[in-house]
Amino acid sequence: MEDGFLPSAPRSRSELKAAAQTVAGLANDAFVRDRMPAIYLGHGAPPLVDDELWATQLAAWARALPRPRAILMVSAHWENEPLTIGATRDGVPLVYDFSGFPERYYETTYPAPAAPELAASVRKLLAPVENVVAQPERGLDHGAYVPLLVMYPKANVPVLQISMPSLDPKRLLEVGARLRPLRDEGLLVIGSGFLTHGLPYLKDFRTDAPPPAWSAEFDLWAAETLAHGDVDGLTRFRDVPSARYAHPTTEHFAPLFVTLGAGDLSSFVTPITGYYMGLSKRSIQLP
Repeated sequence: MEDGFLPSAPRSRSELKAAAQTVAGLANDAFVRDRMPAIYLGHGAPPLVDDELWATQLAAWARALPRPRAILMVSAHWENEPLTIGATRDGVPLVYDFSGFPERYYETTYPAPAAPELAASVRKLLAPVENVVAQPERGLDHGAYVPLLVMYPKANVPVLQISMPSLDPKRLLEVGARLRPLRDEGLLVIGSGFLTHGLPYLKDFRTDAPPPAWSAEFDLWAAETLAHGDVDGLTRFRDVPSARYAHPTTEHFAPLFVTLGAGDLSSFVTPITGYYMGLSKRSIQLP
């Protein structure tokens, strides 16, 4: 056993190929010409990069989309008010905001190009509703760079991370709505969290463990509520009985609302489903 995870059995080549084709097909179905999507994904811990299936799914998702001019990342792991713009210099630094993992995960680099023009656009778009400040030395946390390691492994797409100024769904929906015009300029908006994140209640640490009842129940509720296009219902997620276990703290669900604000829920797709350590990987793409 390494870093507290019990890895799943190796996947066959045919299984990985089929998974990649499924993800790519769904991503293509929801793509609107000349407009980058808004996506919400589960980011996982650093060992995500070693999970064959999940890494294959995320990589296929990125390949199915046009290469973005830049990526705007909103991660569960950066909540800061006022809304804060992170590093805008080449070779964006990383924040190793985790503990207890093997040394190799602390040696990871992801020297993405700077995105100063995106930072200026974000500041302009959000100025009417948010007091925006800058933290030039704040790098990408693991919620931002871990999925990018497998989606854009060459680190050749400019990346900018901004903080969530609050965990209030309605405020985050407004932030996302203000950012929506970026997508017509070839910019990819990513909300990075985890659809269920009840780490204190996990008992089986195999990466392919079956989901606890609370994780499966919350995942089903989210899937049905998304399918009905019920954004208001999603904002009331704390009323769902399983939410107390699925999200004892709510920061991993919160980035979903930036994605929902930036996209159109009426015709979304779900390129990735399933579970990792019993936690829902459900990830969506909005046109």
